[in-house]
Amino acid sequence: MARQELARFLRDRRAGLRPHEIGLTTTDTARRTPGLRREEVAELAHMSVDYYTRLEQARGPRPSARILDALARTLRLTPAERSHLFRLAGSNAPPAGDAVRRVRPHVARMLERLPETAAVVTDAAYGVVAWNPLARALLGGDLAPGTTNLARRRFLDRGPADANSGTEEFGHIVVARLRRAADRYPHDPQLIALLAELHAGSEEFRQIWQTRPVHAPGHRTKTVDHPRVGLLRLNCDVLLVPEDDQEVVLITADPGSPTQRALHTLALQAT
Repeated sequence: MARQELARFLRDRRAGLRPHEIGLTTTDTARRTPGLRREEVAELAHMSVDYYTRLEQARGPRPSARILDALARTLRLTPAERSHLFRLAGSNAPPAGDAVRRVRPHVARMLERLPETAAVVTDAAYGVVAWNPLARALLGGDLAPGTTNLARRRFLDRGPADANSGTEEFGHIVVARLRRAADRYPHDPQLIALLAELHAGSEEFRQIWQTRPVHAPGHRTKTVDHPRVGLLRLNCDVLLVPEDDQEVVLITADPGSPTQRALHTLALQAT
């Protein structure tokens, strides 16, 4: 059944593409259908026409990740379609490249609509790619994209908001996520450099790394002694941006609590 679904998916995608959409110029007016021909897909994906034909006829062998990636590029698949293609072939889709270090506009706009929630977006290696004003006021320091990494900050350069309760648990969370990132992006130069820096500079990091911690994003609480508004009891929740392997960290307070009033004060000062 999966082989038949894969064949149908390939046929449908091929039929939905026009030659000019993938850079082909043709004066052939004898095409019976407007989509690409099998031989065109095979040539662009660097495989034999016979092999591709057998895939479309559900007669081919299970395609390798290299073949699937070539087909995804040739057929101009979106990230979701690419993942679907791999699932149909019975494989897990590997990342298409290095970790994504830009924030999608709709995610950035969401942060602007959370005036009394501190929100930070981090990439797969805990680099900050977006934040809102309350997050800057709460966490302190420079949160500029490309310059701040929360893993580095946790293990090598703790700020005032990093040295309170919950930091031990957060250390294990950080290492678990970095281990996942290392598996998914083994050739990412920025990630390789970060891991080398953390291993060289933190005995705590090295010890936690050896334990191979596993952690799924979820709810946790932490206490922060903020230099301007005092002791804060914060709730931290994570929303996933799976297509970019990013996390949106939402930091809030219990309704009606002193911490909520303190966050309100910080939010007013941050605007």
